Amino acid sequence: MNLPVTTPCAHNFCKSCFEGAFAGKTAVRERNKGGRTLRSQKNVLNCPSCPTDISEFLQNLQVNRELMDVIESLKQKSEENQEPAEELSEEQINGSVENADLDSGDGETGKKNENADPEGDSQNPPLDCETERSSKRRKVDTAQVTNDENDSPSSILQVQSSEEDNNGVVNPEDAKLEKVEKGDEVEVEGMKDEVHGRSQPGQAEPKVKNKEVVALEDAEAQEEMETNKKRHLNVVFIGHVDAGKSTTGGQILFLSGQVDDRTIQKYEKEAKDKSRESWYMAYVMDTNEEERVKGKTVEVGRAHFETETTRFTILDAPGHKSYVPNMISGASQADIGVLVISARKGEFETGYERGGQTREHVQLAKTLGVAKLLVVVNKMDDPTVNWSKERYDEIESKMTPFLKSSGYNVKKDVQFLPISGLLGSNMKTRVDKSICSWWNGPCLFEALDCIEVPLRDPKGPFRMPILDKFKDMGTVVMGKVESGSVCEGDSLLVMPNKAQVKVVAVYCDENKVRCAGPGENLRVRLSGIEEEDILSGFVLSSVVKPIPAVTEFTAQLQILELLENAIFTAGYKAVLHVHSVVEECEIVELLQQIDPKTRKPMKKKVLFVKNGAVVVCRVQVNNSICVEKFSDFPQLGRFTLRTEGKTIAVGKVTDLPVA
Repeated sequence: MNLPVTTPCAHNFCKSCFEGAFAGKTAVRERNKGGRTLRSQKNVLNCPSCPTDISEFLQNLQVNRELMDVIESLKQKSEENQEPAEELSEEQINGSVENADLDSGDGETGKKNENADPEGDSQNPPLDCETERSSKRRKVDTAQVTNDENDSPSSILQVQSSEEDNNGVVNPEDAKLEKVEKGDEVEVEGMKDEVHGRSQPGQAEPKVKNKEVVALEDAEAQEEMETNKKRHLNVVFIGHVDAGKSTTGGQILFLSGQVDDRTIQKYEKEAKDKSRESWYMAYVMDTNEEERVKGKTVEVGRAHFETETTRFTILDAPGHKSYVPNMISGASQADIGVLVISARKGEFETGYERGGQTREHVQLAKTLGVAKLLVVVNKMDDPTVNWSKERYDEIESKMTPFLKSSGYNVKKDVQFLPISGLLGSNMKTRVDKSICSWWNGPCLFEALDCIEVPLRDPKGPFRMPILDKFKDMGTVVMGKVESGSVCEGDSLLVMPNKAQVKVVAVYCDENKVRCAGPGENLRVRLSGIEEEDILSGFVLSSVVKPIPAVTEFTAQLQILELLENAIFTAGYKAVLHVHSVVEECEIVELLQQIDPKTRKPMKKKVLFVKNGAVVVCRVQVNNSICVEKFSDFPQLGRFTLRTEGKTIAVGKVTDLPVA
């Protein structure tokens, strides 16, 4: 006899087996929300061989679809047997069939019915098709470990579907059930994939009777990630203090419809009351009072806007030299950079000269992986400039050699354009010829739309450096996905403390989503860990292939500019910045110096190096940090060294100790 479904309690049965189990019983479920006790009533469907409530399991669309018509007939049978006062609506019975999600609306996992009659099925005689198969194990290519709120000692691997089956049905004779014991480590026989259910590229696919096994969850996750066909880019605004970064960001949000006129009028009045009339657009990005009073961005501001083809996340980095560490945090998440330069007389020169942040920001952006750069010459409407082509050309001619020396290919990776961030000129639409007759290039929105999206690997091992964390109906972490994808229900590791967690919910651009891929800025709600056990710089990682956690690594450094009278040698101490990690470090040993011209190691033993030198050395930190080799994950393998408020070197991880 065909056995179309396997229950969470590891029992197999067919359609006729459970008709008697659906006795029209009801149970009352209580839960607390907002200080109130909510009671809901639902129909109970017990497993034929044990008192486990499998109502919600059968309502899951991932369960054998052949049972849907049977479930419908059983609902009708139950309604006929119930008294009118106890009848339930179809919506109450169906629960979350459309969502295929066993979680309740407030994020809680549906609890097993404790009020169900434990002997409700005792009168049903054992049937021939009820066979225990727990002694046999089946091999699958993906698995999802699920734990109920009662801390059940075991978890169940979900049934996988065959790609060749049109209705998505798997014969349990072909795919045997496998239990996974709950523990510190999850091991699945024959499973070389991640526990959270995505196969690695180039991995051999297991077969069941010569049929490829494809997880329904993978197909649904892929479909959801492809639903929004707009590409996504993270844009960091960098530049010297008072260049107009926040004002330009605020104007972008206004022009794209993210901020309404009434809000702008409110900001205008607030800025006028503080005698800062020209700062009102910056208030869109600078949201805290300290930033508005000082007129300086302190934290990295975040906002989202869209064009016809692209979703953008704005990262507004602070320009003051005291807040460079915050700028590094913002630039480390960016795909492209917008370097804002003030065309006003004197302001460009101040930012460009030694000690100005224009130079340091460009060097840091290149080091942190910002490959594409838009150089926006702002404040062209200023009376000292008045859209002067001569001033624009002067700035471009001075910046071009410096950008080349910083590693940028100016012809391919850099684009210059003039704007007025305060007035919005040449931003969403091209500047009028009556204002600027000599400009024939694109506006800012057009230039942003033309930038290519960097290559990303949605099937790679999951990596998300944690930027921040907070409590909101559980522990929530924030970060940018650097590799792989994440879905609700995934099991992950928080590294370096190796805490195993489960993904309860995923939020992207303030919207709850089921799955998200690389390049997205996410908020992820986790279970299995407390907020105080997470620090900025920790990494949410794949279980099967976790990110390495080390206290020492080998790196190649390029010395930029040491402090006066300082010698870079063994014992040199600095502050290490790598992705979201900020940690004190020490140079343990200089291994060899690299010839900057030939890029080959020099034979002589190196004891110390000077400005401009390239050296291979061993770096040591006090606490375990998560890094990757630059050749494997560039975004997680490049770093900067700073001391006394100055960037003295940039580098990349070349080797890690053997685990």
